[in-house]
Amino acid sequence: MRPEALFSLFKPVTTLPGVGPRISKLVEKAAGPNVVDLCWHLPSAIIDRRYAPKVKDAQPGAVATMTLTVDRHKKPPNKRLPYKVYCSDDTGTIALVFFHAHEDYLRKTLPEGEVRVVSGRVETFAKEIQITHPDHIGTADEIARLKAVEPVYPLTTGLTLKVLGKAVRATLEGLPELPEWIDAAYLAKRKWKGWRDALVCAHGPEDEAALDVMTPARQRLAYDELLSNQLALALVRLAMRRVKGRAIEGDGRLRAKVTAALPFRLTPSQEQALVEIAADMAAPVRMLRLLQGDVGSGKTVVALLAMLSAVEAGEQAALMAPTEILARQHLATIEPLARAAGIEVVLLTGREKGKAREMVLEKLSSGETALAVGTHALFQDDVAFKALAMAVIDEQHRFGVHQRLTLAAKGRAVDILVMTATPIPRTLMLTAYGDMDVSRLPDKPAGRLPVDTRVMPIKRLDEVTRGLKRSLDAGAGVYWVCPLVEESEVLDVAAAEDRHAHLKGLFGGRVGLVHGRMKGKEKDAAMAAFAAAETKVLVATTVIEVGVDVPDATVMVIEHAERFGLAQLHQLRGRIGRADKPSTCLLLYAPPLTAPAKARLEIMRETDDGFRIAEEDLKLRGAGELLGTRQSGLPEFRIADLTVHGELLAAARDDAALILDRDPELETERGRALRVLLYLFEREAAVRNLRSG
Repeated sequence: MRPEALFSLFKPVTTLPGVGPRISKLVEKAAGPNVVDLCWHLPSAIIDRRYAPKVKDAQPGAVATMTLTVDRHKKPPNKRLPYKVYCSDDTGTIALVFFHAHEDYLRKTLPEGEVRVVSGRVETFAKEIQITHPDHIGTADEIARLKAVEPVYPLTTGLTLKVLGKAVRATLEGLPELPEWIDAAYLAKRKWKGWRDALVCAHGPEDEAALDVMTPARQRLAYDELLSNQLALALVRLAMRRVKGRAIEGDGRLRAKVTAALPFRLTPSQEQALVEIAADMAAPVRMLRLLQGDVGSGKTVVALLAMLSAVEAGEQAALMAPTEILARQHLATIEPLARAAGIEVVLLTGREKGKAREMVLEKLSSGETALAVGTHALFQDDVAFKALAMAVIDEQHRFGVHQRLTLAAKGRAVDILVMTATPIPRTLMLTAYGDMDVSRLPDKPAGRLPVDTRVMPIKRLDEVTRGLKRSLDAGAGVYWVCPLVEESEVLDVAAAEDRHAHLKGLFGGRVGLVHGRMKGKEKDAAMAAFAAAETKVLVATTVIEVGVDVPDATVMVIEHAERFGLAQLHQLRGRIGRADKPSTCLLLYAPPLTAPAKARLEIMRETDDGFRIAEEDLKLRGAGELLGTRQSGLPEFRIADLTVHGELLAAARDDAALILDRDPELETERGRALRVLLYLFEREAAVRNLRSG
């Protein structure tokens, strides 16, 4: 239950002055629905009103606070033109400009002949010095009450700084006194203030330097956030370890048959991962391990061999993928290998209906079938396993934690292996998967050639299509990926359809099309035709990020590559170069390039190392965007910046481990303070893992 000291912070923003039902929707959009959300909504800039020049000395672009005499009002001849109020001092005249003005209000606020202090951004227009819509207008006494340095907050359309600033000030005035949760020695070492003082300081910057994420106040708040994250993960991990597991050890006979059937040798990192997984499964505690591998590193084979350990021990195993197309790809990889070991694999997705579905369910509940591959359909209520002992979950970040746990609940003390094809930087790994042990697959399979990546302007399109014809005549398969258009699926499809028509005009029936708005059967048919070489060019949207492997596909053209993120470009490029044939990836761009877009394309040209690309992506985009935290249920940090707060993250991780080693139930004085911290950052689920929580 949330501590009473936090009740005021978790009230809706409508309890703040000036925030009614209409404004609350805007505040919620900008910051969040509760008062506490305004605590984390830190200033992004400042307005410095200390600059008080005379009119003739006022610098265009600067915010100036000037004492002026109101000379005259100039009403415009029509409503399209602005209303102007001309003011002056002993050095010159300045125009205050107002669009859609209310004359009565302006005459009352700026009476002719009176002296007023005006603050706003100076600009010149048609040789006239102006301030458009001054931030503040008042008497000398009124202006004196203004803060000389005013924080500027991120806003949304319709929300003014005045309204939001008033709400934030009310939040800060009402901050509760909370117990200190940071170790006293560490607090003294870092010379940090208490939580309340640090928050007030972060919201009251005195200059531009105070906005930096590395200021002591912001570091303290970032550490609070990271500590809450690491402590929550450690508590989940501790709870997992407390649940009695069971030792599962196979005799190796099925794995030996599959290994013999492989057309390649396992890489050293695959063999190491299998040793680590086998040790986890043989231990009397539940396994919770992440298998992290780049595109084409062989995760599915490792997963199959791990699942066969459970089958050898007389148990069942299941692999869950986020999409039907990916589930079918896994089946295509696993089924022929399982067949070599004499093991049947069943598929369960949303598409299986009626008798076909009933048959699969019967095989799983009776134990007739030991291996299942599927989508979220695997954890629906009517799905029962006779003896599920291992669950493999692919692309973990697309599933919520509760889905992971629901599948695990289909058996007794189920071991969980999570896979991701997205190489994840270490800092993100610790915050998103800190409750798991990690195995990495950095090695590429033997014989795989690097992809030749080239960057070209889109104006050379004719040259590209001529080169394409030569590749097609040589028997190559070609992916042509169409651009993302403003996050609009409709426009994305239109772009793909236009390019399909263009290429079909050049290459006839050899060109296929696949996009997200096609029905499942149509999509599968288009992919199957490409895989069978019935079509040689596949025009697609990003739906092919995951899809069937086509060894003959050796060319990838990505149109408007500047619109794609690094991780996405890397994922798409991973569709080719899967055999021992030379492959080429063409990144077509439309100039002029922004600096981040130029950096992304340069990195893609330089390296195919997914782990390095992920690190660079983190630097360019930040953590929130990198894994799509808003959609995935991963932690979204409001204050911590993982690109610069790596040292704080490591300290928080060590601190969390030490805390739970000494006080696993958080019952000491500091432990109780840490419970408050968990609730403050909305990690309630972690508290529920405490025996006395």
